[in-house]
Amino acid sequence: MQKSELDNANPTILSVSQLPSRRATGGTARHGPDSKYDYAALASLSSDTSSWPSDDDIDGDHGDDHDGEMWEAPVDEQEIYDLISTISDPEHPNTLGELNVVRLPDIRVTPAGQRSNLTTVLVDLTPTVNHCSLATVIGLAVRWRLEQALPPSYRVDVRMKDGSHAQDDQVNKQLRDKERVAAALENDTLRNVVDKMLETCA
Repeated sequence: MQKSELDNANPTILSVSQLPSRRATGGTARHGPDSKYDYAALASLSSDTSSWPSDDDIDGDHGDDHDGEMWEAPVDEQEIYDLISTISDPEHPNTLGELNVVRLPDIRVTPAGQRSNLTTVLVDLTPTVNHCSLATVIGLAVRWRLEQALPPSYRVDVRMKDGSHAQDDQVNKQLRDKERVAAALENDTLRNVVDKMLETCA
């Protein structure tokens, strides 16, 4: 695509040092559930194996084992950000994190509770321009990335942030429609674009 054809030929780009990270925050309190691998990370700092979880901890005491599935620890907002911020933009040689399309404060993780047995992940996206013609594709890539990375006990909701896109209602309606999303991913051309965007993900 030629530069003159880009929706935003000169987007603002954040440096890697400006992107949110667990290391940069110095272990400050998180807004979502506990980290997925805290017990393993902390235990690896010491040679004393008494702090490691026992087989009983993993197999029984910390969660139900349904049909042989391993217990799944919850994920927080930073971990969701880490999963999707490295997705490549379809127009620019930058990631969604670098372009500030994905922002940590716009990610919310709601643990399962009395009303639902699903943990909900809500991601608000901010296109670089409010007339971005690829907003739906970006939303589709984010949703696909999360649905592939997270266990079935998570429900993913990806949308354009209110007022960030001239047609945010229309884009959000498409991203909420499971049948449209499934049909879009069956389109070879669109699927190739999404797969290309996800090549930069770890």
